[in-house]
Amino acid sequence: MPSPLSRYQLAFASPRKLPRPSQLTGRVVVLDIAFAGTGSSGGFEAVTLPFISGLGDRLGGWIDHHDHSEHQRFQGDPRFVLSTKAEHPACPEMIDPALCARIGPVETVVCHTDFDGLACAAKWVLDGVAPYGECDTDARAIDTRLGKPSPMAGTMDRALRARPRDTALCAAVVRYLATGLEDSGLWQTILEAARQLDAIETATRRVARRFERVAPGVAILDVAAVSEKTDTTLLLLLGQEIEPVSVVLDRNNTHVAARFDSGYNFLELLGLPGGMPTRVAVPRSRAQHVLLSLGVEPLVAERWAVAV
Repeated sequence: MPSPLSRYQLAFASPRKLPRPSQLTGRVVVLDIAFAGTGSSGGFEAVTLPFISGLGDRLGGWIDHHDHSEHQRFQGDPRFVLSTKAEHPACPEMIDPALCARIGPVETVVCHTDFDGLACAAKWVLDGVAPYGECDTDARAIDTRLGKPSPMAGTMDRALRARPRDTALCAAVVRYLATGLEDSGLWQTILEAARQLDAIETATRRVARRFERVAPGVAILDVAAVSEKTDTTLLLLLGQEIEPVSVVLDRNNTHVAARFDSGYNFLELLGLPGGMPTRVAVPRSRAQHVLLSLGVEPLVAERWAVAV
């Protein structure tokens, strides 16, 4: 019996790095890809809209759960099933057999490269049926960093965090999920990648000792000069153990995060058009503005904003 994946081309993407429409075969569905926010990529007008226009009638559906001010532009277009993180903390729960049937046959699935996006792809390949019973719950736990995912999903998340740009690994995860969780060779590939996170986490915890409190409720760390490979997600979580809001500066970006249930909305605070309200990344050049918006004293904000 042929694999359900044999009907599809998979393409892996992120909001700022979308494939060229000419590279995609037939009708296309886009899963768990946020509309691009403000940044060096040029945002929605420069990245997302040309992609939508380039696909034209070949765009069968776009399913996503990240907040964005441009969602309203597509109200009334049945191809776009868009929500906020508050409405749907994870994207796979938005996909069901009725939605897949309504969108109809597609040849290409474009999805995000985290567990949430890959689980969406596997669920779509299976005509809207979850690849295993806890899949949607696991996606919520991983995407919000609240609760504990199942050991299997946790291993996949660790693998993807260890090798975030490895599209072959992404394909292995989708294949493993969509073909019944029975391929031991695929699972071994995932396990080996997950083990690589051990050393990265050790380095990350060591580097995280340098977090500093710079204002009530705000902890900050600059890793621009750190040569060791670290995990930004873990750094932000470790910073939140010190203060509710953690800020991590690297050479190119200013990362800001708080707990998913914290009530913070950094999109509103920083005037950003879209993304996840409790975790954002903006160019390093905006670090001073970010810190001032978080209540950091001007002289302190200026000092931290200077790249090492």
